[in-house]
Amino acid sequence: MRTLCLALAMTAFWLSPPVLAAADLPPASLAIFDVIDQQIDHVMKANDIKPAAQADDRTIIRRLSLDLIGSIPTLPEVEAYAASTDPQKRGKLVDRLIASPAYSRYQGAQFDVMLGYAGSGRNRGTGALRDYLVGAIAENRPWDRMFREMMLPNESEAKQKGAIEFLKPRIADQDRLTNDVSVNFFGVNVSCAQCHDHPLVKDWTQDHYFGMKSFLARTFEKNGVIGEQPSGVVKFKPNKGPEKTAKMMFLTGTIVEEGNQGSPIEKPKPGKNPPKEKPGDKVAPSAPSFSARAKLVDVALQPENADLIARSIVNRIWHRFLGYGLVAPLDQMHSENPASHPELLEWLARDVATHKYDLNRLVRGVVLSKTYSLSSKTDSESPPGAQYFAVAQLKPLTPLQLATSLKLATQDPATFHGLSPADLDKKIDAAEKSSRGLANLVAQPTDDFQIGVGEALVFSNSDILTREYLAEGKDSLLAKLKSEKDVKAGVELMVKSFLGRAPTPVESEALAAFVTKRSANPTEAYRQAMWALATCPEFRFNY
Repeated sequence: MRTLCLALAMTAFWLSPPVLAAADLPPASLAIFDVIDQQIDHVMKANDIKPAAQADDRTIIRRLSLDLIGSIPTLPEVEAYAASTDPQKRGKLVDRLIASPAYSRYQGAQFDVMLGYAGSGRNRGTGALRDYLVGAIAENRPWDRMFREMMLPNESEAKQKGAIEFLKPRIADQDRLTNDVSVNFFGVNVSCAQCHDHPLVKDWTQDHYFGMKSFLARTFEKNGVIGEQPSGVVKFKPNKGPEKTAKMMFLTGTIVEEGNQGSPIEKPKPGKNPPKEKPGDKVAPSAPSFSARAKLVDVALQPENADLIARSIVNRIWHRFLGYGLVAPLDQMHSENPASHPELLEWLARDVATHKYDLNRLVRGVVLSKTYSLSSKTDSESPPGAQYFAVAQLKPLTPLQLATSLKLATQDPATFHGLSPADLDKKIDAAEKSSRGLANLVAQPTDDFQIGVGEALVFSNSDILTREYLAEGKDSLLAKLKSEKDVKAGVELMVKSFLGRAPTPVESEALAAFVTKRSANPTEAYRQAMWALATCPEFRFNY
């Protein structure tokens, strides 16, 4: 455990930031994207760093589509966006994507992966919790409300169905529950303070860890229903000194005096949950007169403490769209590991709280910034560190992005021409649903992503690509290519369908020569060329 603590603490490499007063921050009236660009540019200039150029239109629409709705844009969308001279086209595109049902489906799946319980094996963006998250995002439910609903689920309320699945798989492991709540909602991995005060981070002591656990240890599950004991205390053995009784204490140090009484709470054992109801009862356990878990939610959202939840969700959204956190790693938000841009993080956190935790507003502001639309290419022999956000980060596609994008790329682009937004979403939804099989065979990427052996074997040996993506069926790209008389025209359509751009002269010549050489079997020739595009790095990454 100590080795792990030291490793986590040593991730800090910036000097501690000054304590920021409100007067030190940019005015609250500024647009989110203006503040982002102002603050990022300020740090780059201070460190003599030259940013990359702005990405071209074809890259931007691809990036926005992948990040917002989880799939590449169709070829007609790419061509229309690239040809448009409307100065407001990017904002209009973002608004259209955020308003689409595909946005809530994909963002819900991403939040589900973020909140998923790895120990349960459910990390694919499916199930009851995902359904709850999709519904919440579809109505742009505030993040503080979603936090409250997941911590205090009410299954009798239709809109909260599935919210209980954040707590339920964790209840049997109170230590996991304690740390997962701290990590997912407050950006704090407090596990290192379980057996001793953190050796290198003064912020986290055993009192903090067991203080958080005291809010959650009374929670139990019985007959599939979550209940809470009305009283009980957590005791722990400090590294030095006699055994202590923990007080309910939030991560900021705020202590709750009421409700700190009762017998020590024992670790739940299978079949040994508090037997107040008879076995087989289907009704929920009686609500306690004092709910420690409800008190945790109230304390966490008090103005003097809410900076933690606001900063954490800002950091996670930033990481999702920029590929690297303002604080990295995401669960190490403490004084020894300050933000790369502290003023920016504080301003965004304040803005989110002021605007009632409106995540769509935050997302829109981030993706409309010039920082977000920087190219991933740089002329520098030594690219600047990721913490400067001077160059767009390469982001490996998630399983759902990869599988859905492959399904769209292998359809005849003509089938997407002239579709209304509603009809286009039906096409995307169908592509998502039919791609679940492949998505389940691909690993969820992490920050240190490398293509695994499993994925490599799927794409090289499995027949799933040939059977479900590269088949010569109705409205398939393969059928369209086979009917094309001009090989170079076919090659251009193929490359545009996969990569959203025309092939370079070298690519065009090489692919045309490959297909022409196999003219006796054009179906197989184009299928192999499509496979090469599907497995190339340019398709595999969001750049």
